[in-house]
Amino acid sequence: MVTIYDVARHAGVSAATVSRVLNGHTQVDPALAERVTSSVAELGYRRNAVARNLRRSRTTLWAVIISDVENPFFTAMVRGVEDIALTAGYSVVLCNSDENPEKESNYIAAALTEQMAGVIISPSSNRVDDVKLLLDAGCPVVVIDRELQGPRTDTVLVDNEHGAELATTHLVEQGYRRIACIGGPRWLSTATSRYEGYRRALSTAGLPLDPALVRYADFRERGGFEAMASLLDDGAEPDALFAANNLMTVGALECLVQRERTIPSDIAVVGFDSIPWADLIRPTLTTVAQPAYEVGRQAGQLLTRRLAKPDADVTRIVLPTELQVRASSIRQA
Repeated sequence: MVTIYDVARHAGVSAATVSRVLNGHTQVDPALAERVTSSVAELGYRRNAVARNLRRSRTTLWAVIISDVENPFFTAMVRGVEDIALTAGYSVVLCNSDENPEKESNYIAAALTEQMAGVIISPSSNRVDDVKLLLDAGCPVVVIDRELQGPRTDTVLVDNEHGAELATTHLVEQGYRRIACIGGPRWLSTATSRYEGYRRALSTAGLPLDPALVRYADFRERGGFEAMASLLDDGAEPDALFAANNLMTVGALECLVQRERTIPSDIAVVGFDSIPWADLIRPTLTTVAQPAYEVGRQAGQLLTRRLAKPDADVTRIVLPTELQVRASSIRQA
């Protein structure tokens, strides 16, 4: 039997675009819509009216779409969502977009097709069309971790800017002056907020913002490794590093070990996000801790409320971060 995903592959579009065309949405590029309708006809795709009628009432499933299942932050966050869901009589379906907007789009299409009761999503990009598709279909959405501009959705964030400012200020207070920053993708709100916190701390301390000390990566371990290698190879000579997420911190540490740089005597390190083994490595690692479980718990509560009261005012929650100082950032006498 031909599926919506077969049509998407044949037309060279996302499953969400196919869903929009089939549901009569007008905000689809006419050329794309024509490709979809041609593929539907060529493949002989038929929508299952019986199944649609059976699914007019929503399921008791929540889709939780996260951007990186390997990141410990999301593991703890999903646990918080699940605890609330089970209490409210729902089950959780975990979807890993792998920082890939097309995979995310396919999961959103699946959530619509399967009539999920609601969706909690950490967006992999700043693209809003797919989230609008959920909202237009009457599917409640809670955005977590990364903020989207445009759609009116309940949102749970952490204070990224303040956390990054705390981290950078701590390094300044330790006497470091050439503080490098490995930031995340510049189109993500978390990355821009953390960079702004870094910049603001330098400005408050009267230190220049040196572009030679800034690198951008992909919130992945390999990206952190390559960014750290670039800082060392280009002669930036940082005496401290602020890495804007946990996986990039791991990558940067791997690079420093490979280059036989000693922490913190050669370079101090502070990472953003808790790392489960931060107290186990030597030296122990200074981090900005996020309340990951609480992010998930609050998101679950917001989705539960939205399901009970669809017309309630939109809520935006910002949770605090905490600097946990350990040995990796303490200047040695």
